[in-house]
Amino acid sequence: MSGPPPNRREAVADALARLAPRLPAFEADAALDRALASPGLRRAAPETAARLALVAYARHVFTDYDDLLADGYDRDSARHFVLDDLNAALAAWGAAPIPEEAAVEADEPEDDPR
Repeated sequence: MSGPPPNRREAVADALARLAPRLPAFEADAALDRALASPGLRRAAPETAARLALVAYARHVFTDYDDLLADGYDRDSARHFVLDDLNAALAAWGAAPIPEEAAVEADEPEDDPR
C-alpha cells in the first residue's frame, strides 16, 4: 500500500528529475523554485509545471532572450532567435527539445518571476 501523495514541491521535483535527468542540483533547485513561485503554474499538473519552469529557466538564464526583449524584439521573435541555445541547454540536461513550430507558443506565464 502506498503512502499519502507527495506534497507539491516533491511532486514537481520528481517530475523535473524525470524530465531532465542530467540537470545539476543547483539548476534543478532554481527551476523548482520558479515552478513553485509562478502564480500561473500553481494549478498546473506537476509534470506541466516542471516542464514550463525548466524551459523558462533555461530561456532566461542560458540564452540572450532577455537582451533581445530589451532591444525591442517581441516575444515570438526573441523566442525564435534563442531556440538553438535553449535546445542546447535542454539537451545537455537530457530534456526533450522545443520543436521549431512550438517555439513561439506561449509556454510560460506572463507574470513568471525571473
